[in-house]
Amino acid sequence: MSEQNSSPKETNKAEQPAEIQTPLESPVINTPSNPANQAQNETINIPNNKANFAPLIEIALKEIESRRNELVKEIEVLAKRKSNLEEELQTTFTGQSDAIARRVKGFQDYLTGALQGLAQSAEKLDLVVQPVVLQPSPLDKKESEEINETSAKVDAIANTFQPDENLIRECLEQFLGQPDFYADPWKLRRSLDSKDIELLEDWFFNMGGRGAQPSRGSRPKNVLISAGLISILGELYGDRFQTLVLASQPERLGEWRRGLQDALGLEREDFGPNSGIVLFERSNGVLERADRLEERGEVPLILIDAAEQSVEIPILQFPLWLAFAAEPEELYKEEELL
Repeated sequence: MSEQNSSPKETNKAEQPAEIQTPLESPVINTPSNPANQAQNETINIPNNKANFAPLIEIALKEIESRRNELVKEIEVLAKRKSNLEEELQTTFTGQSDAIARRVKGFQDYLTGALQGLAQSAEKLDLVVQPVVLQPSPLDKKESEEINETSAKVDAIANTFQPDENLIRECLEQFLGQPDFYADPWKLRRSLDSKDIELLEDWFFNMGGRGAQPSRGSRPKNVLISAGLISILGELYGDRFQTLVLASQPERLGEWRRGLQDALGLEREDFGPNSGIVLFERSNGVLERADRLEERGEVPLILIDAAEQSVEIPILQFPLWLAFAAEPEELYKEEELL
């Protein structure tokens, strides 16, 4: 009995410290989590996350918008290029090459069919070779008459100075000799070379005193030849002719005046409207003066400077005119000097 009674006491004593230890240690009791509390915690954390991602979202939106604007601009540029290409295809030869090729092909087919039909119809014909008799046409007669008239006119022009050929050749021979520095005014005081004499002979006897001659390479040489021409015409016409010089620049006219004054022994009074030599910068004045001289029964001699690149057509109607035709190198030098 004592053993039985002691055993329960011991057991009670062993259990008693466990019951006392429990409130002192305060063990953690795992209670089941409440779903409502979890939802509340999540709702509290969401605004913080949005506040953190807001700048990144704005940056991404800006990049997308800028990229969109760039794409819009590229689309506009491509649309313009497309419209330009369409216009070029409609207007240029490259764009219409296909249409042209189709038209040419159609025309080629048409010609092929037409030639085949013509060949077939020609094979059916009985061709007989007949002698052809040609009769002179009235038009041919008129053309031959015109040719004869023009040749007669050329011969008449070439023979203008034929009666005075001996006098002209004597003067030309004198020009080849030594210069006479003390000759009378309006006589050539200088000498010419053989090429100058050939030029004057061609102008007198082949061109009849009307035409252009190649320039001698410089204005002083052309002025010297003109002085010899004026000297000869003075022997032929006396005071019944006047020399009209055309040069479009005052400097060129100055060279003409000094050259003629030195070669012919003239004074400044010999150059003027009522004198033997008149200088003009424009062709209109030359034409008016030449018309007045012809109305008074006098003969105008028109000299055209080599720098003049064209001759007015009304000048060609006058009986005596000489134009010097310059080479490109001489014209280039004239432009450099201006």
